Amino acid sequence: MDLKKGVLLLNMGGPNSIDEVELFLKNMFADKYILPMSKQMRKLVGSIIIKKRLDEAKENYQAIGGKSPLTETTLSLCKKVESLCGMPVRAGMRYVPPFSSKALNEFSKQGIDDIVLFPMYPHYSTTTTLSSVEDVQWQCELLGYKPEIVTVEPYYVSDKYLQMQIDGIKEALSTQDPQEYELLLSAHGLPMKIVEAGDPYANHVEVNAYRIKERLRNEGVHFGDIRLVYQSKIGGGAWLEPNLVDVLRKPNNLKVLIYPLAFTIDNSETVFELEIEHRDIAQKIGYEDYRVAKCPNDSDEFAEFIVEQISSI
Repeated sequence: MDLKKGVLLLNMGGPNSIDEVELFLKNMFADKYILPMSKQMRKLVGSIIIKKRLDEAKENYQAIGGKSPLTETTLSLCKKVESLCGMPVRAGMRYVPPFSSKALNEFSKQGIDDIVLFPMYPHYSTTTTLSSVEDVQWQCELLGYKPEIVTVEPYYVSDKYLQMQIDGIKEALSTQDPQEYELLLSAHGLPMKIVEAGDPYANHVEVNAYRIKERLRNEGVHFGDIRLVYQSKIGGGAWLEPNLVDVLRKPNNLKVLIYPLAFTIDNSETVFELEIEHRDIAQKIGYEDYRVAKCPNDSDEFAEFIVEQISSI
């Protein structure tokens, strides 16, 4: 094992218990990239949002077993990647344990000189990749730790990652005729004020969706329709459109397959929002079939892809 180089898989994280839900929300809404405003205003607005959302958020996590599956799946993925690359691989979460500070402290004590950051976000956004990378840099400063740090570039353009997405769609479709289904490529939403400030996320997602359509067509998989949609909108401001809930409530097709475009690990947005909350909407409307594809998660293919990415830089 190369003990001079370490790898951090970066993600926002998800509550590991009901008691961690409040911590998750507090840290998320204290993030200057999530609420881009003055520190004082962010504290006020964040506290208002948390007060409104806390009980509901706890109920949502209770409905999926009292915790997010994100941490457990990520730790499993870390073990797989480590066994393949021969380097220490750790998880660095932004809002709940295991925080990046824990891994960085461990790396520092082990004398690791080089760290590769692998964002678990395939598309770049200030609210995800930049926030996580800056947090790592800040934690290193606090520790007085000065490793060489490199970050894997957004990989939504990678042919191998694209094929994983295609395979995930095909697996969820199973033996059904794709022409009978509408494929909804669902990405996490983003406030328009962040997009208009120059965040490239929307462009990355649109390119990714276009390439999926192109690859499916080339492979002879023809859906009745394919649309890019956005989910997880919070508040009443303008967000990226169209919103998934609105699309589901005005269906063009009563058979849909949803692929969670912007996530690599299943989390509350997929296992609760898509699998429970939105499925309930579809059932009440009378959908004939409602399918949700899985994220790459801790699959062997994703672990191998990560190793290729970190080995190439």
